[in-house]
Amino acid sequence: MGRSDFVWTPTTKLLKESNISRFMEKHAISSYRELVKRSIDEPEWFWDAVAKDLGVDWFQPYHNVLDASAGAPWAKWFVGGKINVAYNCVDRHAKGERRDKAAYIWEDEDGQVRKLTYLDLYRETNKVANSLKELGVKKGDTAGILMPMLPEAIEACFACIKIGAIFVPIFSGYGPQAIASRLQDSEAKILITCDGFLRRGPIELKTVADKAVESSPSVKHIIVYDRLSLKVPWKDGRDLKWSDLVAKSSSECEPEVTDASDPFLLAYTSGTTGKPKGAVHVHGGFSVKVAQEVAYQFDFKDQDVLCWVTEMGWIMGPWEVIGAGILGGTVFIFEGAPDHPSPDRLWSMVEKHRITTLGISPTLIRMLMKYGEDYAKKHDLSSLRILGSTGEPWNPDPWMWFFRNIGGGRCPIINISGGTEIGACFLSPLPITPLKSCTLVGPSLGMDVDVFDEKGNPIRGSVGELVAKKPWPGMTAGIWRDPKRFIDTYWSRWPNIWVHGDWASIDEDGYWFLHGRSDDTIKVAGRRLGPAEIESAMVSHPAVLEVAAVGVPDEIKGENLVCLAVLKPGFKPQLELKEELKRHIESQLGKTLRPDDIRFVRFLPKTSSAKIMRRLIKAKLMGKQQIGDTSTLENSDALDEIDLAV
Repeated sequence: MGRSDFVWTPTTKLLKESNISRFMEKHAISSYRELVKRSIDEPEWFWDAVAKDLGVDWFQPYHNVLDASAGAPWAKWFVGGKINVAYNCVDRHAKGERRDKAAYIWEDEDGQVRKLTYLDLYRETNKVANSLKELGVKKGDTAGILMPMLPEAIEACFACIKIGAIFVPIFSGYGPQAIASRLQDSEAKILITCDGFLRRGPIELKTVADKAVESSPSVKHIIVYDRLSLKVPWKDGRDLKWSDLVAKSSSECEPEVTDASDPFLLAYTSGTTGKPKGAVHVHGGFSVKVAQEVAYQFDFKDQDVLCWVTEMGWIMGPWEVIGAGILGGTVFIFEGAPDHPSPDRLWSMVEKHRITTLGISPTLIRMLMKYGEDYAKKHDLSSLRILGSTGEPWNPDPWMWFFRNIGGGRCPIINISGGTEIGACFLSPLPITPLKSCTLVGPSLGMDVDVFDEKGNPIRGSVGELVAKKPWPGMTAGIWRDPKRFIDTYWSRWPNIWVHGDWASIDEDGYWFLHGRSDDTIKVAGRRLGPAEIESAMVSHPAVLEVAAVGVPDEIKGENLVCLAVLKPGFKPQLELKEELKRHIESQLGKTLRPDDIRFVRFLPKTSSAKIMRRLIKAKLMGKQQIGDTSTLENSDALDEIDLAV
């Protein structure tokens, strides 16, 4: 790739009026490269400048930006500062000029709309907070929140934060075992849920919650929000109605004055084996890091409306809620699926609510592509000015489809990559940087990241391990009650280097790209590669919608290359098509990377954040009885698909 491959360049308006341009002018920084370099070389200056520029509010100012005296893994940020995330996201706006501004706009699956102003959010959050205190929840306690994207889910999260408790968001699509593993590990005192919700029709949630709580003795109460008025099982004394609790609670509640290093969020991510990992996030660092990303990377302004297709159980839920909340912005959330009751639902909501900033996963775009571009063209998408994506590497065709058909070729795709443990992202474009298809451009501001070879040396022009060489404010403060696992997982390969587990590369122009998880590495005939290269080649064939490529051990070649392919409507699984696809990949990547086997499935196993679980695919293909942690698997029937694949 070269500079001729740029598909988008920033407008004069963005270069002049973007939030990051304002920051650069304020600090006499003349170029993107200078900005990135200074933010990395002078992290204490940078993060202090960000906190002040974005107006993060402190009950007591910090006396040191960074204390890494205990070593990089245990770095602390904004030392001595007293702060509360809920106060920054709710209280100060409700008591100021934004009191009547929409904090949240919510649409249910039937198209009904509710709006909460900052004053509404303040009052409702306080009622829930007082209810939790009445039940004995106090600073440092953990509370599970098992709800879809309802306004009440946001109120519950902020209520926990306000009183100094730690909220544990849990994806509403999990089964009892996955929910129980998180409740058990966190020792949650309370579980907040709802009777049910709509997603392609009604789904009961309370029964699932009951089964999870049966094996979670720490949970003393289940608070149930009545969303659908379903008749659900009830255990007197343990189960409590949301409406009864908030009706008798005061709408005023003083926020707990918490230390910058006090935890407020316990976000679980899956491990390759064993139980899920609870990433601990703290009030100070997380607030500043995510606010910086929403403000600078996504150029979020006071009049903007942000929608990220997510849930609170994925890190992008807290990211958007807290990042936009600190800035006093408006967030749009919705119930149900983005393609139901009609394939154009997402585009309809963009038009109806004048959404300006839309974030998705590449998997979602591949899913919506199958309906064709006419559904998007039916709607006025001119309100959009920034597109976002995260979750997995892109393939060129879906990236360009999103760019052209949704963004009209005028909106930059801010493709970010980080993770639950990162608290935000390692890599990200800025709206002042030209874009190539699928790129992440470079390091997110203040992030000292690199690409290492197997010996720990920086490499350029080929694929290597994505690493971080310095701590950052959004970094997890550890794995919940398991410091050894934290060190073993991220810090054990090279001294004071965080190894994230992603393959990355940097091209001749200094543009960064991702190539999948390094634990998904395929080794064929002595060559190591990530699955994205093979998958991109196969989805360029008109018959293929989606692919997962894995390596299965082979005595001669090291590994055989096996691809699971989901076909587009109108194409049937046939032996002739298999051979055609093999030839197609061979023509693009060479004979060495011709797949040994291609199998057709209806869908692929994915997490709630739409990541393909290649390690489970590989384990199934190898015939393993124990395939590791499946608690984050959203569609367990996809594993059966592998057994039935043709």
